[in-house]
Parts: sequence; structure tokens; C-alpha cells
Amino acid sequence: MGCFKKSFFVSAIIFIFSVFSLTTAFAQEIKIGVIGPMKFVQGIGHWNGATMAADEINAKGGVNVGGKMMKIRLIQADSNEFLSVTDATNAMERLITKDKVDFVVGGFRTEAVLAMQDIAMDKRVIFIGCGAAHPELCERVAKYYDQYKYFFRGTPYSSSDLVKAAFIHVGTVGAYLKQELGIENIKVAFVAEKAQWADPMVPAVQATMPKMGMELVGIWRPSPVATDVTAELAAIQRAGAHIIFTIFSSSVGIPFARQAGELKVPAIQVGINVEAQKAEFWQATRGMGNYVITSNTYAEGVEQNELTKSFVEGYKKRFGEIPTYTADTYAAIVYGIVPAIEQAGTLNSDTLVSIMENRVYKVPSGTVRYTKDKIGRPLHDLTFGPGYLTGIATQWQDGKLVGVWPNGWKPAPGVEVTYKGMQPIKLPPWMIQAYSKKPAGKK
Repeated sequence: MGCFKKSFFVSAIIFIFSVFSLTTAFAQEIKIGVIGPMKFVQGIGHWNGATMAADEINAKGGVNVGGKMMKIRLIQADSNEFLSVTDATNAMERLITKDKVDFVVGGFRTEAVLAMQDIAMDKRVIFIGCGAAHPELCERVAKYYDQYKYFFRGTPYSSSDLVKAAFIHVGTVGAYLKQELGIENIKVAFVAEKAQWADPMVPAVQATMPKMGMELVGIWRPSPVATDVTAELAAIQRAGAHIIFTIFSSSVGIPFARQAGELKVPAIQVGINVEAQKAEFWQATRGMGNYVITSNTYAEGVEQNELTKSFVEGYKKRFGEIPTYTADTYAAIVYGIVPAIEQAGTLNSDTLVSIMENRVYKVPSGTVRYTKDKIGRPLHDLTFGPGYLTGIATQWQDGKLVGVWPNGWKPAPGVEVTYKGMQPIKLPPWMIQAYSKKPAGKK
């Protein structure tokens, strides 16, 4: 009996020690929730970028938090936000209340991210959005700072700046068409998926196209998941458009590009097509997506700064593809969250917010500086423009995605921007045939 008591006592001590050790081990971790549509390319980008970040930081020993080294542990949450806002909010709720994460990165569809944002803000958890572009996400920070100050935009810059960049790309292509094909009156068809993030772009396009000396021949709003857009393309062709200004973040970007190529619509697609940012686009369109130009963040061989090459090459080596912009969860963690924690020496959200909103720092796609609104209130939105974040434009050229902008971009007198690795724009041969006024064989 004495031996039994002794054995039981020893076992109890071992059990208590094991529980203590396990609890202590978890206390050494920084838990980061990664939320996104994990069955789609956007969520896969979220997870891949975060995984690369966590592995890189943990391999160096972790994060120095007030002299204590803490490892990062990622917790994945499938938001299913393309199909259900309720699923997205439930996923965010689980991350915060059940998994008790310290931070959250990710989110893609604006309608869902607005709802997820409310949950994170109520719990005072820092949430870096890495996908949704609607201005309201950051306008809430300015209007209701005490409630929403824990939200920061990580990528992309707001839809108002996205459309500004897209206008620049359209203007660049328009000037190229005038130069190469002699077209003076450039006609533009605007095609934007029927989604909340794209809504502010419609009045912007209506107001801006005439100021750019271009004729807007129509506006089309297909479903984000449309599989047949031949009716829209037929109408666009009848309207005589030279440029199809696209705004697609969802799967409609594939059938639109494929069917336009099959029909050989004599117009060039320029704008935003997130599907065209990934390697699978070429196969998905059966090569019919050739000559599509899209706003982008990364391209092989293009370097915005000294951080770009190592990130893009490292990502490709590990995951077999060039990162889409949602993979900037990597930058949100490596260059955003971690340096702020190490500077603060704490995981306290309020302390970190005051540091994060005032930092200026490089990321692989440019330089982050958080903005303020017109009356000086923090927005936690990203600065767009030379020296900060500009994005790039890429074009599919015979099976390869290459950078074509900025290439000699002159945003202001005495300022010219060209990133290393840029290539000239190419026009579809059927468009050249339809509109060229130059004698055959002459340039």
C-alpha cells in the first residue's frame, strides 16, 4: 500500500509538471489567426504568405518580447466568405473566443470583412486586412477611432487608389494605342463585377474618362461568379470599344478573358483581374487570356526594392508560383506585427496600435506609411504613390506573365518611375489587324 501511495504521488507530480510545462510552452507562443476563403486562391495566398513568415521568424528563434523569445503559431480559419458572411463571422468569432489568438491577418471579400472587423474590434484584437479594398474599412477608424483603431489595411491600398492606378494603366495603354495604331478617339468599355468593393469605381469612371479624353461607351456589371459573358462581350464589340477596362476580383475574370480571346474581340483588356495574377490563368483560359493586362503586386523578374526578389523567389521555390497580393500576410507579419512587438516589448494591443500607426517601413512591394484623413485623423490606410506603394501592371505575353508598368511613368514634373525588369506592352494581333492604319511592314 505504501508503494502504491508513493507511486501515485510521483505520477501526480509528473502529471502536474507536464501540465505546467505544456501551459508554459503555450504561453511562449504568439498566436496569429489567418482567415480567408481557404478553398480559393485568395485564401491559399493568405495561408502560404503567413506560413512562410512564421517559419522564417521561428527559424531565427522567434520574436523578442521584452527579453523573452516567443515562437509564432498560426491558426487557420476558413471564412467561406465568397458564399456566406455568416460563415465568415463565425470563423472570426472562433479564432478570438475559442483559439484566443493575439492577432488576425487576412480577409478578402469586403462584405464579409466589414462584419469580421466588427467582431475583432469588439474584442480589441489587432486585425490586419490583407485583401479587401473598400474605403469604409479604414474610414471607420477615422470616424470611431477608439472602437476601430485595431484595424489596419495590409494590402491592397483602398479601392479609390486601386482605381486611380487602374486609370493610369488605362491612360498608358490609350497613349500606346494612339502611338501604334493612330487611334485618336479612344473608346472604353467599363466592366466591373457586381460586388460592393467595385461600386465606388462606377461614378469615378463616369467622371474621369471624359477628363482623360476618352469616350466611355458603356458599363457592364456581371456576377462575380458568372461563367458565360458572351452577351456582354457582344455588346462591347458592337459599341466599338478599343479598351475593356476590367474590375474583377473573383472567378468571372477567367471566362471573360477566355471568351474575349475566343471571339477575338478587337480590344485590349486593362484594369484589375485577380485571376490573371496567378500562374493557373494561362491554362484556365486555354491560352485565350493572352495580352490581358492587370494591376498586380508581384511578377517574376520585377523588383520594386531590395526586398522583392528574395520574397518572390523564396515563395516560388516553396509553393511553385508567384505570390498574389493576398500573400502579403507575409509582409503584415514579418515587417508589420513583429517589429512593432519587439519595439513595444509587449503584446498589448493599445501600445502596439500607437507604434504601428506611426511607423514607416519597407515591404517587398514598396514602402508602407499609414495615412490620415483630411482633418488629420488616423485612417490606418496605405499611402499610394511614388516612393511608397504603387503596385505594378502585368501582361500575359505568350504564356509568360511580365511586368509592363511603371515603365517610364512620370507622375510629376522631374519624377520618373521604372522598376527593374519591365517589358514593353504587346497588342493582340487581331486588334492590330483591325485598327492599324500603317502600311504593312512599317513601324
